[in-house]
Amino acid sequence: MNFTMIVTLILIICFFALMIGIGVKSRKHATDVNGFVLGSRSVGPWLSAFAFGTSYFSAVIFVGYAGQFGWNFGLASTWIGLGNAFIGSLLAWTILGRRTRIMTQHLSSKTMPDFFGSRFESKGLKIAASIITFVFLIPYTASLFNGLSRLFSMAFNGIDYSVCVIIMSLLTGLYVLIGGYMATAINDFIQGLIMLGGIVAVILAVLHDNGGLLEATKSLAAVEGDAGWLGAYSSFLGPNPVFLFFVVMLTSLGTWGLPQMVGKFYAIKNEDSIKKGTVISTIFAIVVAGGCYFLGGFGRLYNIDVAAEGFDAVIPTMLSTLSPIIIGIVIVLVLSASMSTLSSLVLTSGSTVTLDLIAPLTKKEFTEKKKMLVMRTLIVVFIVISAIIAIKQAKSKSLFIAQMMGVSWGALAGAFLAPFLYGLYYKKTTKAAVIVSFIYGVGLEVIQLCISLGLFKFADGSVLSFVFTNSLYSGVFAMVGGLIIVPVVSLITQKTLPKNVDKMFECYNDTKTVEITDSLGK
Repeated sequence: MNFTMIVTLILIICFFALMIGIGVKSRKHATDVNGFVLGSRSVGPWLSAFAFGTSYFSAVIFVGYAGQFGWNFGLASTWIGLGNAFIGSLLAWTILGRRTRIMTQHLSSKTMPDFFGSRFESKGLKIAASIITFVFLIPYTASLFNGLSRLFSMAFNGIDYSVCVIIMSLLTGLYVLIGGYMATAINDFIQGLIMLGGIVAVILAVLHDNGGLLEATKSLAAVEGDAGWLGAYSSFLGPNPVFLFFVVMLTSLGTWGLPQMVGKFYAIKNEDSIKKGTVISTIFAIVVAGGCYFLGGFGRLYNIDVAAEGFDAVIPTMLSTLSPIIIGIVIVLVLSASMSTLSSLVLTSGSTVTLDLIAPLTKKEFTEKKKMLVMRTLIVVFIVISAIIAIKQAKSKSLFIAQMMGVSWGALAGAFLAPFLYGLYYKKTTKAAVIVSFIYGVGLEVIQLCISLGLFKFADGSVLSFVFTNSLYSGVFAMVGGLIIVPVVSLITQKTLPKNVDKMFECYNDTKTVEITDSLGK
């Protein structure tokens, strides 16, 4: 066992011990469904902001996206991180945060499918949304493990990657099962601190390894891009601004429709927590997302055969020459990013299927105790299935699994973003419009999956061939299309408008009396 392995192992053991300890300490908050799923809606600004950020940014971002888009766009890939911060975090908190918290409590909804069911007075919509969540969250969850494989083999040469997946799954499942949402939120805070410190340390180490920021930028400017363009990878918008725009939009606007992200607003404590959480979440995203993509922008300074090794080799290659301490920090950083997102996803999946799919279809009495038991059982099932898919993908390089992972984000955001946003703001949003949005968003990504698998294709140069260039493009068209479809369909299907919609929106007009210490008065 070399020095790098020893240092990394010590850091990982300390990290895991802390996570499990927090899970045990948080078990008192997970005695009922409300506490287990939402932390009794009493989570403060720091925990909420970090829970949002760590669910947003996983190993997929640090290893996969940072490597791929850093290689494709150079330093311009930093715009993706800034888009994540200002569109995916700041605007999401500002536009969705307060209204989501107020209306979901008013409707007593605990999940996104539950919101659709209550807001549009439709048991069918609730079940449909839970099925969409179930189908597309599993491959998304499995993709979290992918970023670990190369880094794990770099630090622990000779140890099977499957061991890492199994250990990570067991420990994440343990603290989620014991402590529920509160354990997840507290662990997310600690994991977020590790991510903040880790990304800063890694950036400084990589820049130092290349002679500092100025020298590294000069070296990058000397790299020849397509058609002999010198300086393409150090330019303001990079070699492909159109593709860059689509990446920014999908990875930023997409969070507005993801159940595991929006669910963080359900649990936040009060008005003050929303204001503080908005600022904290934005700063966190600037450092973590901006830092990851900025780091990936220097990938072309290293001798990497992307065609043979894939984009996932970019970041590990950049880190392979660094000190054992930095490598150990990176492994813990990626574990933190992966475990925080994994815990959020499995909690979302388990609670959604239990409360929104099984409960409505159960004819017998479904007590609080039974709900808790089923929820915990499903969390185990989700983790096991995701781990098996991840291991199978790593060993077989299955094209179907890889493509399914690619369309998951677009399908969820495309189906849910518009109905959820309009459902919070627009009284005249109808049940029919939501149904059309579900069909449009999921349908577009199913077509994308078929094209990616080579089952059929559209003529080169056609509009449809552009839409389905890849899952990033189709995902953006799914989201933007939904934002147009929902109000248009609502205007022509007013007969399907919920009967009690005025009563639902009364929650925004409630008057609250506050202490003089909380208001300056007149």
